[in-house]
Amino acid sequence: MKAVRIHEHGGLDALRIESLPDPEPGPGELLLEMKAVGLNHLDTWVRRGVPGHRFPLPITPGSDGAGVVAALGPGVEGFAVGDRVAVAPGFSCGRCEACWSGRDQYCRRYGIYGESADGVQCDRFALPVANALPIPEGLGFEAAAAVPLVFLTAWEMLVAKARVRSGDWVLVQAAGSGVSAAAIQIARHFRATVIATAGSDAKLARARDLGAEHVVNYEEQDFVAEVKRITGRRGVDIAVDHVGEKTIAGSLRCLAPGGRVVTCGATTGPELKADLRAVFFKNLTVMGSTMGSRGTLPHILALVAAGVFDPVIDRVLPLGEVAEAHRLMAERRQFGKIVMAPW
Repeated sequence: MKAVRIHEHGGLDALRIESLPDPEPGPGELLLEMKAVGLNHLDTWVRRGVPGHRFPLPITPGSDGAGVVAALGPGVEGFAVGDRVAVAPGFSCGRCEACWSGRDQYCRRYGIYGESADGVQCDRFALPVANALPIPEGLGFEAAAAVPLVFLTAWEMLVAKARVRSGDWVLVQAAGSGVSAAAIQIARHFRATVIATAGSDAKLARARDLGAEHVVNYEEQDFVAEVKRITGRRGVDIAVDHVGEKTIAGSLRCLAPGGRVVTCGATTGPELKADLRAVFFKNLTVMGSTMGSRGTLPHILALVAAGVFDPVIDRVLPLGEVAEAHRLMAERRQFGKIVMAPW
């Protein structure tokens, strides 16, 4: 089979297309013939490397994917050859207290396909049944491949962590990203009022289409001042921020008393410099979030299939053009998800 491989961290030339032996499904596994795979910022970090973190190189990247069951491993029940399946990107031991309580993302052995183990940017993939999500009727492969990681991350941030509710004001930074496009829709689903930021007017128009009532161009405007103006100096109840160093201190300044900022990334850098006095005087909460409970994904997929959420796809490229996909993401050229279809 063909697969994208990373042998060492670096630039776009670190992405190689190689031929590997076809996988065989083991006990409790499905062999998927991949039909579509999604690109995430995580893929770019795996390629570039993260100081202080060791990735298991060489590695096949890719956390999101959808395909058709081509073969069943020993002992598999409940699936048949030809079934359409999406990949749940996080895996865990399945035996510890965290896993048994539905908090598998807290498992000490938790990992993500394409980061902790080989991922789905390949022709065929052996997937444990525990990570196999039946694709609802009417949902295509490309849409199914655009949903799991970003919607699960955004749902965990807003619903499980920040406890969004009707009447809340929610600030969503960098609306063009997959996580933010999902966050806008989830916040509106819970009848919150959304302020979205982006670096171009075109992206802000797309954010309005997804349900953001107010938009701010953070390249041309002081987003803190604009948020205060829009809310009548009240501030927002929740700020969703994965931009990192460039915006996180400002996101804190946007919070109303009792507000929560929740972050799942640091695209522009990891440093946080903020006045702690505001944190305790205003009873603010800073929360980190990675992924979410695997048990949430069937509900999210059902909402997507019902048309409640839109798995925003910027474009579809052949997997052989994965370097171009990384370049587009690095230049912030996309709105929503870049999906790739072999080959």
